[in-house]
Amino acid sequence: MSAVIAAMITAVVGVLGTLFAPVLTQRVAARQREEERAEADRLRRIEERRAAYTSMNRTSRQFSTLLKDALHRLRDGVYTDHERTALEEARLDYRDRYAEAQMIVPERILDAARAVNRVLAEADGAVKRLDRDRAHDAETPESVRRTLTTEGDRQLATMRQLMREDLGIHD
Repeated sequence: MSAVIAAMITAVVGVLGTLFAPVLTQRVAARQREEERAEADRLRRIEERRAAYTSMNRTSRQFSTLLKDALHRLRDGVYTDHERTALEEARLDYRDRYAEAQMIVPERILDAARAVNRVLAEADGAVKRLDRDRAHDAETPESVRRTLTTEGDRQLATMRQLMREDLGIHD
Protein backbone atom coordinates (compact mmCIF):
# COMPACT_ATOMS: atom_id res chain seq x y z
CA MET A 1 0.00 0.00 0.00
CA SER A 2 2.80 2.42 0.74
CA ALA A 3 4.27 1.90 -2.75
CA VAL A 4 0.90 2.78 -4.27
CA ILE A 5 0.58 5.89 -2.09
CA ALA A 6 4.13 6.91 -2.96
CA ALA A 7 3.38 6.47 -6.66
CA MET A 8 0.19 8.56 -6.35
CA ILE A 9 1.99 11.31 -4.46
CA THR A 10 4.73 11.28 -7.06
CA ALA A 11 2.15 11.49 -9.84
CA VAL A 12 0.31 14.37 -8.13
CA VAL A 13 3.55 16.28 -7.51
CA GLY A 14 4.59 15.71 -11.11
CA VAL A 15 1.25 16.98 -12.45
CA LEU A 16 1.30 19.99 -10.10
CA GLY A 17 4.90 20.74 -11.07
CA THR A 18 3.96 20.58 -14.73
CA LEU A 19 0.99 22.90 -14.16
CA PHE A 20 2.77 25.42 -11.93
CA ALA A 21 6.13 25.61 -13.74
CA PRO A 22 4.87 28.06 -16.40
CA VAL A 23 3.18 30.21 -13.72
CA LEU A 24 6.35 30.30 -11.65
CA THR A 25 8.47 31.07 -14.72
CA GLN A 26 6.08 33.88 -15.70
CA ARG A 27 6.22 35.41 -12.21
CA VAL A 28 10.02 35.29 -12.12
CA ALA A 29 10.19 36.89 -15.57
CA ALA A 30 7.68 39.60 -14.56
CA ARG A 31 9.71 40.38 -11.43
CA GLN A 32 12.88 40.59 -13.49
CA ARG A 33 11.20 42.94 -16.02
CA GLU A 34 9.98 45.15 -13.18
CA GLU A 35 13.49 45.33 -11.71
CA GLU A 36 14.88 46.23 -15.15
CA ARG A 37 12.22 48.95 -15.56
CA ALA A 38 13.02 50.35 -12.12
CA GLU A 39 16.74 50.42 -12.93
CA ALA A 40 16.10 52.09 -16.29
CA ASP A 41 13.89 54.68 -14.56
CA ARG A 42 16.58 55.35 -11.94
CA LEU A 43 19.21 55.81 -14.66
CA ARG A 44 16.87 58.11 -16.62
CA ARG A 45 16.32 60.28 -13.53
CA ILE A 46 20.06 60.49 -12.92
CA GLU A 47 20.62 61.51 -16.56
CA GLU A 48 17.87 64.16 -16.32
CA ARG A 49 19.46 65.53 -13.18
CA ARG A 50 22.93 65.54 -14.77
CA ALA A 51 21.55 67.39 -17.81
CA ALA A 52 19.80 69.93 -15.56
CA TYR A 53 22.99 70.45 -13.55
CA THR A 54 25.06 70.90 -16.70
CA SER A 55 22.60 73.44 -18.10
CA MET A 56 22.31 75.33 -14.82
CA ASN A 57 26.07 75.46 -14.39
CA ARG A 58 26.69 76.58 -17.98
CA THR A 59 23.97 79.24 -18.13
CA SER A 60 24.65 80.70 -14.69
CA ARG A 61 28.36 81.02 -15.50
CA GLN A 62 27.58 82.53 -18.91
CA PHE A 63 25.18 85.04 -17.34
CA SER A 64 27.79 85.93 -14.70
CA THR A 65 30.48 86.39 -17.35
CA LEU A 66 28.28 88.66 -19.45
CA LEU A 67 27.32 90.68 -16.37
CA LYS A 68 31.01 91.20 -15.58
CA ASP A 69 31.65 92.18 -19.20
CA ALA A 70 28.74 94.64 -19.08
CA LEU A 71 30.14 96.20 -15.92
CA HIS A 72 33.57 96.63 -17.55
CA ARG A 73 31.95 98.22 -20.58
CA LEU A 74 29.75 100.49 -18.44
CA ARG A 75 32.85 101.61 -16.54
CA ASP A 76 34.62 102.33 -19.82
CA GLY A 77 31.56 104.01 -21.39
CA VAL A 78 31.36 101.56 -24.31
CA TYR A 79 28.23 99.54 -23.40
CA THR A 80 26.18 99.11 -26.59
CA ASP A 81 22.87 97.64 -27.70
CA HIS A 82 24.75 94.54 -28.84
CA GLU A 83 25.92 93.84 -25.28
CA ARG A 84 22.47 94.67 -23.87
CA THR A 85 20.89 92.12 -26.23
CA ALA A 86 23.48 89.43 -25.46
CA LEU A 87 23.01 89.98 -21.73
CA GLU A 88 19.22 89.80 -22.04
CA GLU A 89 19.43 86.56 -24.05
CA ALA A 90 21.75 85.06 -21.43
CA ARG A 91 19.38 86.16 -18.66
CA LEU A 92 16.40 84.54 -20.39
CA ASP A 93 18.33 81.32 -21.05
CA TYR A 94 19.48 81.24 -17.42
CA ARG A 95 15.92 81.84 -16.20
CA ASP A 96 14.62 78.94 -18.31
CA ARG A 97 17.29 76.51 -17.09
CA TYR A 98 16.69 77.62 -13.49
CA ALA A 99 12.95 76.98 -13.88
CA GLU A 100 13.57 73.52 -15.39
CA ALA A 101 15.94 72.61 -12.57
CA GLN A 102 13.32 73.48 -9.97
CA MET A 103 11.26 70.52 -11.18
CA ILE A 104 14.10 67.98 -11.08
CA VAL A 105 16.77 68.71 -8.50
CA PRO A 106 16.81 68.09 -4.74
CA GLU A 107 16.09 70.91 -2.31
CA ARG A 108 19.70 71.30 -1.12
CA ILE A 109 20.78 71.97 -4.72
CA LEU A 110 17.90 74.42 -5.14
CA ASP A 111 19.07 76.26 -2.04
CA ALA A 112 22.50 76.70 -3.64
CA ALA A 113 20.88 77.71 -6.94
CA ARG A 114 18.75 80.30 -5.12
CA ALA A 115 21.90 81.81 -3.59
CA VAL A 116 23.45 82.05 -7.07
CA ASN A 117 20.21 83.48 -8.46
CA ARG A 118 20.09 86.15 -5.77
CA VAL A 119 23.62 87.37 -6.58
CA LEU A 120 23.03 87.31 -10.34
CA ALA A 121 19.66 89.09 -10.05
CA GLU A 122 21.17 91.81 -7.86
CA ALA A 123 24.01 92.33 -10.33
CA ASP A 124 21.59 92.35 -13.28
CA GLY A 125 19.46 94.98 -11.58
CA ALA A 126 22.55 97.06 -10.84
CA VAL A 127 23.71 96.83 -14.48
CA LYS A 128 20.30 98.10 -15.61
CA ARG A 129 20.33 100.94 -13.09
CA LEU A 130 23.89 101.92 -14.02
CA ASP A 131 22.99 101.81 -17.71
CA ARG A 132 20.05 104.18 -17.09
CA ASP A 133 22.06 106.50 -14.79
CA ARG A 134 19.84 105.56 -11.84
CA ALA A 135 22.44 103.83 -9.65
CA HIS A 136 21.93 103.52 -5.91
CA ASP A 137 24.24 105.40 -3.57
CA ALA A 138 27.85 104.19 -3.90
CA GLU A 139 26.81 101.75 -6.65
CA THR A 140 29.50 101.80 -9.31
CA PRO A 141 30.40 99.32 -12.04
CA GLU A 142 33.52 98.45 -10.06
CA SER A 143 31.71 97.87 -6.74
CA VAL A 144 29.08 95.68 -8.41
CA ARG A 145 31.74 93.74 -10.33
CA ARG A 146 33.71 93.19 -7.14
CA THR A 147 30.62 91.82 -5.36
CA LEU A 148 29.71 89.67 -8.35
CA THR A 149 33.25 88.31 -8.54
CA THR A 150 33.63 87.54 -4.84
CA GLU A 151 30.13 86.51 -3.78
CA GLY A 152 28.94 85.25 -7.18
CA ASP A 153 31.98 83.11 -7.89
CA ARG A 154 31.83 81.67 -4.36
CA GLN A 155 28.14 80.78 -4.73
CA LEU A 156 28.73 79.29 -8.19
CA ALA A 157 31.56 77.12 -6.84
CA THR A 158 29.38 75.93 -3.95
CA MET A 159 26.51 75.08 -6.29
CA ARG A 160 28.81 73.21 -8.68
CA GLN A 161 30.39 71.22 -5.84
CA LEU A 162 26.98 70.19 -4.45
CA MET A 163 25.86 69.13 -7.91
CA ARG A 164 28.97 67.03 -8.41
CA GLU A 165 28.54 65.37 -5.01
CA ASP A 166 24.90 64.61 -5.81
CA LEU A 167 26.04 62.88 -9.00
CA GLY A 168 28.54 60.84 -7.02
CA ILE A 169 31.62 62.70 -8.23
CA HIS A 170 34.09 63.18 -5.41
CA ASP A 171 37.54 64.71 -5.63
